[in-house]
Amino acid sequence: MEYGILSIAIPLLTIILAIITKDVIVSLMSGIFAGFLVLNAYNPIDAFIALFDGVIALFSEGWITKMLLFVVMVGSIIRLLTLSGAVDSFVLYLSQKAKKIDSPIGAMLLAYIVGVIIFIESSITALVAGTVAKPLCDKNGVSREKLAYICDSTSAPICSLIPLNAWGALLLGLIVTAIDSQVISGDGISLLIASIPYNFYSLFTLAIVLSVIIFNINIGPMKHATPVSYILPDDKLDIKATPYKMLLPILVMVFMVPVGLYFTGEGDIFKGSGSTSVYYAVIVTLFFMYLYFVPTKALSHKKYFKGFYEGIGDMIPVGMIMLFALLIGKVIGDLGTAKYLAHILDGNISPILMPLLIFLVASITAFSTGTSWGTFSIMMPIGLALGATMDLHIPLIIAAVISGGIFGDHASPISDTTIISSMAAGCDHVEHVRTQLPYALIGGTLASLAFLIVGWVTL
Repeated sequence: MEYGILSIAIPLLTIILAIITKDVIVSLMSGIFAGFLVLNAYNPIDAFIALFDGVIALFSEGWITKMLLFVVMVGSIIRLLTLSGAVDSFVLYLSQKAKKIDSPIGAMLLAYIVGVIIFIESSITALVAGTVAKPLCDKNGVSREKLAYICDSTSAPICSLIPLNAWGALLLGLIVTAIDSQVISGDGISLLIASIPYNFYSLFTLAIVLSVIIFNINIGPMKHATPVSYILPDDKLDIKATPYKMLLPILVMVFMVPVGLYFTGEGDIFKGSGSTSVYYAVIVTLFFMYLYFVPTKALSHKKYFKGFYEGIGDMIPVGMIMLFALLIGKVIGDLGTAKYLAHILDGNISPILMPLLIFLVASITAFSTGTSWGTFSIMMPIGLALGATMDLHIPLIIAAVISGGIFGDHASPISDTTIISSMAAGCDHVEHVRTQLPYALIGGTLASLAFLIVGWVTL
């Protein structure tokens, strides 16, 4: 059944409600209920049942359950790092040993560099950058909204530009599928590598973030973002300055992701499971923290588990947001949002405009669904088919889908990376969306112009 404009109206309603009410969970539930109302012939009882049965049904998919457990256990890691004094030790160490880093620009550059270096998985990238830089940003008067923006705007872009990770595996799989189906011809890896210079949104975003850090550019709501003061507690004034309590658990977590990808891919990191890898990475990290903190008396056995459970409790709201974001993505898929957007493209469109239009449709799809990966899965087959039919430069089309997916994902309040970035930075989720949006729109506008120009040049 075709739902036409309703397939776009419902996700937009959800996003508008989230921005107006600043209550993401209620807004998501409202959008999901509205979607199920349409899908169930406007029967409110059926829609109500479908909503709550839909939540339970999500847990039948292993990767969703693993991602939710990953999110709540990340809360435990953050809480334990705080309780053990690891955060205070790290800040004190940087204050004493690294004067250049102990400044507003230095604190932000630390988050940026960590975000660029750790390209193995976007969630881990945002998490590590936020966790490492947050105390130093607080100490130097950098707002957590700006930190969340840096985390969010380095994670997905760098993972797409250096695709030696699960991102690369997904994108390569979609391209190879099109090759095997004889939609396009060529070598999958070569086409993916050739698309990197055309991934304009990611390239522009990394450049914009660096400019924002160096020149302290605050636009829109970011001008009014208030820093959180960092004060060393009185009972920790005699704390030992050391980076190891903070960095060793994080290094274990980072190291375990490629190890997990290697084993789940049976020796091929490109075929590994991202959700399984990050899930086991946090479990191994929590075991390591117990073996490290308890024997060294940084934490007692009782205090460790107290912090473990408190950390899980801290992340329950975030887990609920992610759960409902996934459910509304499924509802939007059932409504046929992507097919309707593709139908709008169908017709007498100049080939020059096609890369730009694919970028814009992918952006709208990701903005509406809150998922870049879901957008890739939907839009890559459509984009490659259109590109082959109109004899367009295939790497440019691949890049248009990737850039659009990341741009829409950045701008969307129901995106998982947006949620994790605000969580890692410790700022309000909706405030992160509001403060990041102007910068994302600048990157999106520049990318649009670039796709228009390159579309004309390569025709």
